[in-house]
Amino acid sequence: MGERDVSTRISPLQKAVWWAQDYAYAALCQIQGLVSRVQPGSFHQGHRTPVLIIPGVYENWQFMMPLIRAIHDEGHPVHVVTVLQRNKLDVPVAARMVAQHLEEAGLRDAAIVAHSKGGLIGKYTMLNLDPEHRISRMVTVCTPFSGSRYARYMLLPTLRIFSPRNALTLELAREETINSRITSIYGPFDPHIPEGSVLPGATNIELPTAGHFRILGDSETARIIVEQLNLDEP
Repeated sequence: MGERDVSTRISPLQKAVWWAQDYAYAALCQIQGLVSRVQPGSFHQGHRTPVLIIPGVYENWQFMMPLIRAIHDEGHPVHVVTVLQRNKLDVPVAARMVAQHLEEAGLRDAAIVAHSKGGLIGKYTMLNLDPEHRISRMVTVCTPFSGSRYARYMLLPTLRIFSPRNALTLELAREETINSRITSIYGPFDPHIPEGSVLPGATNIELPTAGHFRILGDSETARIIVEQLNLDEP
């Protein structure tokens, strides 16, 4: 059964509740990010696969703090690309910053963990900017791999790029050569991506938690991500 078919079976009241919960969670995370004094370098230690975090649009790296802590607690050194700031740059520009960080930090066999737009940045990097194969895999949460039809109603260019008709979105969707190295995680309902986050050829995992943001703070999301990161380990 397709993502749209599932969505039609969810009542409007349930969707409204999920919408409210999602935005409440996002607002709390934004506030926590503003007051946080945690330094990104404090997560660099670890003996397992290094992980690079890429947040979504308008999100700073602290927005993904629940996942960062969970991944680091499992022994992974975690890196963030602070120059992305709130991730409003075009995907190719942001991808070059990601590639530069990988090189300057000397990261190899690294994994990317990304939210929403971050997954598009990660895929672009893997396809076009990783000649040394520094990136081994990527785990995404609620990434609009096929775009979002809501994007055409957005006034800001930073949001209109998610249109299913956008040239870059179409280009990334057509390229399936690396999809087997990607795990896409999503919930039963995403208020921002009615098309869903299923990626052909990837490992697609649907979790019970609905929403575009709230799923980031769910313990099951963290557990699945860590499990996917450690697939190649004994």
